[in-house]
Amino acid sequence: MDIGEKKVLLANPRGYCAGVERAVQTVEKALELYGPPIYVRKEIVHNRHVVQALTAKGVRFVEENEEVPEGATVIFSAHGVAPDVHTSAAARSLRVIDATCPLVTKVHNEVRRFAAEGYDILLIGHQGHEEVLGTAGEAPAQIQVVDTPEDVDSVTVRDPERVVWLSQTTLSVDETQQTVGRLRARFPALKSPPSDDICYATQNRQEAVKAMAPACDVIIVVGSPNSSNSQRLREVALEAGAGAAYLVDFAHEIAEEWLGDARTVGLTAGASVPNELVEDALGWLRERGFSTVEPVTTAVENIVFALPQELRAALRPAPGRDS
Repeated sequence: MDIGEKKVLLANPRGYCAGVERAVQTVEKALELYGPPIYVRKEIVHNRHVVQALTAKGVRFVEENEEVPEGATVIFSAHGVAPDVHTSAAARSLRVIDATCPLVTKVHNEVRRFAAEGYDILLIGHQGHEEVLGTAGEAPAQIQVVDTPEDVDSVTVRDPERVVWLSQTTLSVDETQQTVGRLRARFPALKSPPSDDICYATQNRQEAVKAMAPACDVIIVVGSPNSSNSQRLREVALEAGAGAAYLVDFAHEIAEEWLGDARTVGLTAGASVPNELVEDALGWLRERGFSTVEPVTTAVENIVFALPQELRAALRPAPGRDS
């Protein structure tokens, strides 16, 4: 290799995961079926480009069900909602399409099960994040949110023999294990979830970044500031040895001075980022001499989630009609 060559290490997997793909398709299919406006409670996924594109097609994003006209269609975001959100939707006779990621639904189911068995539930996650609010809403009297390893010291439980930890799906794997370790030191009988709560896509994207970080002068993460998994990718890049790491929504937000004398730039994208934004970033880098692109592949993803049942039922041909 020429010593002056500039190259991009391109993380794989990156970008859209199965849950995000399902959520965005849900909104697009609802628009086809019912026409605009379609209401979505909160952002369908945490990505500015996706929200802007859907808004242009007639989607109206709202904060609460009370902003949706009675009897209209409302879609719940991929991050999940608490039971009282379903209750308020029913009270307004809203047609609900629930686009909660199946992996988030799995955590909700775990909360209900452990709450019914009388456990105190320690939910590792970020205070105020939509996913955490929805999960905690399943059993608010029995859940405590543990945001950082340092928060472990202030946790109190009713019975140290009946304690379980669960987690937000988009966390840093390493930091979560640090928190679990501190919890287990305080509560030796701490029970673990039946299977890992951190989603496969979050883990895969972090592993790809870890693999390339030591060789990168700079890593660019394409993703929105309110995207937890995108923020974690930037943090993981720094912890794994990248010289610097930055988060941008769009290619034009990359600053020339970030590159400096960089010869190797890593590029990845959060799980709610469409591939076109990655291509834009590659084009921006190519214009500045980073013409060689080397994939760094650590996993192959082939998971697909079916559309929500409410939408599948509406899309099903009527009896006696050709499909």
